[in-house]
Amino acid sequence: MRDARPLIVNLAPTGMVPTREMTPHVPLNVDEVLEDVQRCRELGASIVHLHARDESGAPTQDPEAFAPLIRGVREIDPELIVCVTCSGRQVNDIDRRAAVLDLEGGLRPEMASLTLGSNNFYDQASVNSPETIKELATRMLERGVKPELEAFEPGMVGYGRYLCRKGLIEEPCYLNVLLGGVATSPLTAAALAAFTSLIPESWTWALAGIGADQLDANLEAAGSGSHERAGLEDNNGMDRERREHATNPGLVERVRDLAELAGRPVASPAQAREMLGLAAVQQPAKHV
Repeated sequence: MRDARPLIVNLAPTGMVPTREMTPHVPLNVDEVLEDVQRCRELGASIVHLHARDESGAPTQDPEAFAPLIRGVREIDPELIVCVTCSGRQVNDIDRRAAVLDLEGGLRPEMASLTLGSNNFYDQASVNSPETIKELATRMLERGVKPELEAFEPGMVGYGRYLCRKGLIEEPCYLNVLLGGVATSPLTAAALAAFTSLIPESWTWALAGIGADQLDANLEAAGSGSHERAGLEDNNGMDRERREHATNPGLVERVRDLAELAGRPVASPAQAREMLGLAAVQQPAKHV
């Protein structure tokens, strides 16, 4: 049966790896990121997964570097869902990884990434011990920030379910399944089936393809009823051979077009909030 549910587009515009040498289109400073967010919002993005860079373009977990990004996203559209990274790919210290969660008021993010285990990338490890994962989950719970669960292997989904049973994560959950890494699960039917066999029906999940697999992940997600993560964080090529440099708007537009072909409208930020159990944004009263 065809699944016509609105499709949530999660934009991951920058990450911590892409450089100008890799692609001329990666947004590194605040103005560049916000320009891409503006265009991608118009094309259908409803979640923005933010990484911050310092003045040299290097990744940073400094909350002061996240603040202008969050402020700018909310000026573009107050209903856009802001998700910040708490990645362990370059920072192991829990306090530094979690510092962005302490932003207050209009700068507090609605979501933050929580990788559910350790994994290897091409030339780097992302270390996430059970102690670290539980501490990050606890801090998110205390601050009312919803975890953006990330799974690179099926067992990570099982650990997410365990954290729910222990009360460290509140349902409904949102999960990114990231496939195609050279040192983690490939994007194959068998691998994906291992993940989906473990994902509870009440969870909302999105598929992300790393590198050349992003296009195939887009095709699979649009047709299968799941949701999409897209952006230069995961992939800098428009084609599988990466002969053409991608742009964030180009990647999001492709997702939108595939969703339309599959008979699925892209979700508005308000619809995405409802699907993820996030509070609606209070619109200012109209004066008559």
